[in-house]
Amino acid sequence: MRRETDRAAPIIDISHVSTRFGMSVVHEDVSLSIRPGEVFAIAGGNGCGKSTLLREIIGLLTPSGGTIRILGIDSRQLGESHGRPIYHRVGVMFQHGALFSSLTLAENVAVPLREHTDLNPGLIREIVAVKIAMVGLPPDSGVKFPNELSGGMRRRAALARAIVMDPELLFLDEPTAGLDPMIAAGFDDLVLSLKHLLGLTVVMVTHDLDSLWRIASRVAMLGKGNVLGVGTMQELSQSDDPVIKEYFHGPRGRTALEQAAWNQK
Repeated sequence: MRRETDRAAPIIDISHVSTRFGMSVVHEDVSLSIRPGEVFAIAGGNGCGKSTLLREIIGLLTPSGGTIRILGIDSRQLGESHGRPIYHRVGVMFQHGALFSSLTLAENVAVPLREHTDLNPGLIREIVAVKIAMVGLPPDSGVKFPNELSGGMRRRAALARAIVMDPELLFLDEPTAGLDPMIAAGFDDLVLSLKHLLGLTVVMVTHDLDSLWRIASRVAMLGKGNVLGVGTMQELSQSDDPVIKEYFHGPRGRTALEQAAWNQK
């Protein structure tokens, strides 16, 4: 069981992060604090640096300035020996699933266990079977290759791989992009179910307004290299910031808002 003191401290602390690629400025000054147990979404228009920020949080990119602390460790130290144990506490689902095409679904889910543990093959097979079931996939799907799966099944397989190490933190990069609305809604429900079942903190990058209304505890809106606002969807929908207003009250935003209101009836 996690201590209450651990719950009180931010699980991720982003302080004055700047990001530049040559002359291009992606982030000018980004500061955020993510609390344990919430579904925290990072949203904004195309090119605002949502996925770049996620990659910086998990140590795949190094920001040009500022600091990011994840589970108490500076993200720039994650590749060092004392930072590597953090990867056992973190699961990542990359955009479109990023499954290995030459591996079966079950083999894909098993990759983190084979790379980061000394578990015997029999136990790995048992764990993989449990995780496949947890994401709502049938047992016989484990022998199929990614190109034999539907888009929704591939996302669920990628999610099973992301939770196979029983992480505390789950990162989702555009998890519902390109999915049929009904399949996307089912995926959102699955994320919420796993969050409660496994005690996860979820950090989600998305432009899917339906998902934001459906599952996000809080949302950070990025734009112009900065954080334009942080709050619940209800709070952000009432913002006076012109970029946020356009995001929420354009055609797609109005449709999502109407659907959210209908779901609450």
